[in-house]
Amino acid sequence: MNKELRKAVIAGNWKMNKTPLETAELINELKPLVKDADCDVVVCVPYVDLQTALYCAENTNIKVAAQNCHWETSGAYTGEISTTMLKEMGVEYVVTGHSERRTYFGDTDITVQKRTRAALDAGMTVILCIGEYLEQREQNITFEVVSMQTKIALEGVKEEELDRVIIAYEPVWAIGTGKTATAEQANEVNKFIRELIAELYSPEAADKFVVQYGGSMNAQNAEELLAQPDVDGGLIGGASLKVADFATIVKAASK
Repeated sequence: MNKELRKAVIAGNWKMNKTPLETAELINELKPLVKDADCDVVVCVPYVDLQTALYCAENTNIKVAAQNCHWETSGAYTGEISTTMLKEMGVEYVVTGHSERRTYFGDTDITVQKRTRAALDAGMTVILCIGEYLEQREQNITFEVVSMQTKIALEGVKEEELDRVIIAYEPVWAIGTGKTATAEQANEVNKFIRELIAELYSPEAADKFVVQYGGSMNAQNAEELLAQPDVDGGLIGGASLKVADFATIVKAASK
């Protein structure tokens, strides 16, 4: 597998943080620090911050993502946001299947697949999150869980659409816990995901496919993680709210 065929993607998942005013402050501070990045830079912001983020990121190399989407274009789904709405705003990326959506808000492998399909149909790029819980790792079924989540989420996705899919491997036990998978553990699962893409599609598709790591990557461990042959960037949580730390990670991915 040739890492030179892939451009790293560093995406900051802000979760439920930052008001529109704080969003403007953070992005404006971030812009000069990442303007020469040799990787793609994405900020995944709450719905209420999207318009501000898009305005502040206009004519820069920073892309804006929503943190979720619904699978229907409209309808009686109080509190939900459709890909049609996001697309018209100018949002290019969307996160699907984040473990917090699965754990706290009832997302299943099936609904993740439907959200992913809707985003692709709208012409958006998807950051698709998969990963195992601690008990699943301890039961030695990490690969089974990751395989099932990936296969279901990509059902109906054609090979030519894969350039608009990024998989973020996020071991749930390493999100917001302070625990981080070792660089070797992260690469082992990312490599498995890439081999699965080769099996489902083709070796050529797998070579070009971006697989991020999404479990507590920070300014201290980013360089080691990103040096792994199958780690093509990161889905960054807490560190993305700290401009200097996020810029450090972007710099590490640009090497």
